[in-house]
Amino acid sequence: MRRTVLPGRPYPLGATPRTKGTNFALFSENATAVEVCFFDEEGNETDCASLTERTAFVWHGLVRDIKPGQRYGYRVDGPWEPQSGHRFNKHKLLVDPYAKAITGEVDYKQPIFPYDVTSGDDTKFDEQDSAAGVPKSIVVDPKFDWTGDCPPDTQLADSVIYEISVRGFSERNDFVPKELRGTYAGLASEASIKYLKQLGITAVELLPVHHFIDEGHLVDRGLHDYWGYNTLSYFAPMARFSSSGTAGEQVREFKEMVKTLHQAGIEVILDVVYNHTCEGNQMGPVLSMKGIDNVTYYRRVPGDARHYMDYTGTGNTLNVSNPQVLKLVMDSLRYWVTEMHVDGFRFDLASTLARDEEGVQKLSSFFTVIHQDPVLQTVKLIAEPWDVGAGGYQVGNFPVLWAEWNGKYRDTVRRFWKGDSGLLSDFAYRITGSSDLYQSDGRKPNASINFITAHDGFTLCDLVSYNEKHNENNGDNTPDGADGNDSWNMGAEGPTDDPAINELRERQTRNFLTTLILSQGVPMLCGGDEVARSQRGNNNGYCQDNEITWYDWKLDPPRQRLMEFTGKLVKLRCKHPNLRRHKFFQDRTVRGSVVHDIAWFGTDGNEFPDGDWEAGWKNSLAFLLNGKTLGTVNGDGQPITDDSFLLMVNAAAEGVEFTLPKAPAETPWIQVLDTQNIDDPFAEQEIADKVIVGGRSMRVFRDGKV
Repeated sequence: MRRTVLPGRPYPLGATPRTKGTNFALFSENATAVEVCFFDEEGNETDCASLTERTAFVWHGLVRDIKPGQRYGYRVDGPWEPQSGHRFNKHKLLVDPYAKAITGEVDYKQPIFPYDVTSGDDTKFDEQDSAAGVPKSIVVDPKFDWTGDCPPDTQLADSVIYEISVRGFSERNDFVPKELRGTYAGLASEASIKYLKQLGITAVELLPVHHFIDEGHLVDRGLHDYWGYNTLSYFAPMARFSSSGTAGEQVREFKEMVKTLHQAGIEVILDVVYNHTCEGNQMGPVLSMKGIDNVTYYRRVPGDARHYMDYTGTGNTLNVSNPQVLKLVMDSLRYWVTEMHVDGFRFDLASTLARDEEGVQKLSSFFTVIHQDPVLQTVKLIAEPWDVGAGGYQVGNFPVLWAEWNGKYRDTVRRFWKGDSGLLSDFAYRITGSSDLYQSDGRKPNASINFITAHDGFTLCDLVSYNEKHNENNGDNTPDGADGNDSWNMGAEGPTDDPAINELRERQTRNFLTTLILSQGVPMLCGGDEVARSQRGNNNGYCQDNEITWYDWKLDPPRQRLMEFTGKLVKLRCKHPNLRRHKFFQDRTVRGSVVHDIAWFGTDGNEFPDGDWEAGWKNSLAFLLNGKTLGTVNGDGQPITDDSFLLMVNAAAEGVEFTLPKAPAETPWIQVLDTQNIDDPFAEQEIADKVIVGGRSMRVFRDGKV
């Protein structure tokens, strides 16, 4: 059966429902023919329609009587010339790059590869039909009632970001209805939101929710992709996270999640993976863009078009320097803001997006287009500022409008609390917003997204509990992961019944959390660190969609205590603008006298000598944040003032005596936090002129009255 096809329109790309049917539009510069094929709910191909109209390399047509909910895919014909980069194969069904929803799983037992797999020769054409093994695109009705939706619009400087997996966050939460656990609806459930609000979270940063697939080697081992960095579509929300269905229902459920989180004052930031796709290298499957127009969508080796440039470690790199591919990325970003109402993005391996033939370019077309885009200027843009290519580590080098995951912050703070020497100067930069990285190019402390741990690497609990990574369950002979083999000298490997070791681990965890939350810049908390979530030493849980990575909400007293500690820390930060300044520290003149925003002190109570900053043996210091010099103005036109704070840090194994400097308000210092105090760390008390800061601990004071 052949469907009636009207000329239709070349834009928008994708499947757009109209009164008489659905308009289909697909870009392919090098194709010779394009068909859109339709499937029933059982996956049977019912009919096809040829798209014969071609405008600016967009193949398009309005297919009569096709309605929302219809399953479809493309077949694209063209040259089979792998040596020239062309891998067209009309026998292979392809997912629409602009599909708004996808249903079904990839079946690696079906002939989803464009070449003859049995021969192992990727240049040998395969004529088997792949439709039975390829997910189907869905025509989606975009209508949704957004009435009353009001994005929180929290300033980045005031944000507390919580990185989580949609699946893992609620999968084991008994307070979430069973049918909603591990889904968008589960994240938006009453129990989930109550917890996020109790913790003081302003934004959830979701591990990838663009529709992704399981890699073949994971399927062979009975494993599943948990993180989601194996994208198939940049428009479709992951069907696996939907409790209501996968034939378009996942779109509505995602929107309902966003609307509900917004009502609670919580923003939604998406971790997006525009640097590569799930189609791999020349030996990978053909599922979408590889078969639609391989030379347009992917970067290939100069002089060897058969092979792919790989700056991502995944086999391929998206060709963002091509205007059409850049348009795909921009269309996707705008779609998630305008249609799905998300509040920002964290860009995976963002350096890759700024690459041309000569390397990473700060003035790349990608940055230029985003900089002038009126929609994207209004949302949070966060870069993972590195990739695996030469010159890919670009921390501190992204342009204005961008914040960055501050990898230098992570590395320095970890090493400092581990007890490594010679870090005082670098530690001081990191906890005060990393002015050495962000001040000279027009950015502010909020450009620094501070983190100790993230999804990639040990959890915070495991960081202080394991000297070696334990990824045996991954089946990769444990070469993977972002850290490990870095002895913390905590007295034991993994769980122990020794109370002294457990107390030391808990104290180090409190030190890390206190440093993170009270540093200038923007704190990003890895979900579950506040309840000592462990992955049993696995520092690369990308394929562990199971209890190794799912959050355990049955809290014993130490984990409950840590959660309450974290919540109080966040409240302290949110209450005091002095702890989350919008500008870098500076000296200023007040009534003819020079006043310091910040001052550094040695253990003797005197200002820190310049020569001591590089003293390798020193690992203790104090610093004062002057609350009377915030330099900002409130809505009444009056300068904002706050309490002053004095923070003392001691990374040495033994306690150190500090002499307290004079408080700016000329009142006694009030201790508000002691990380060594396991029973009541936030107990307030006046402190005289001297205090012992315990080994591997912090104390925080404010001026004023109790």
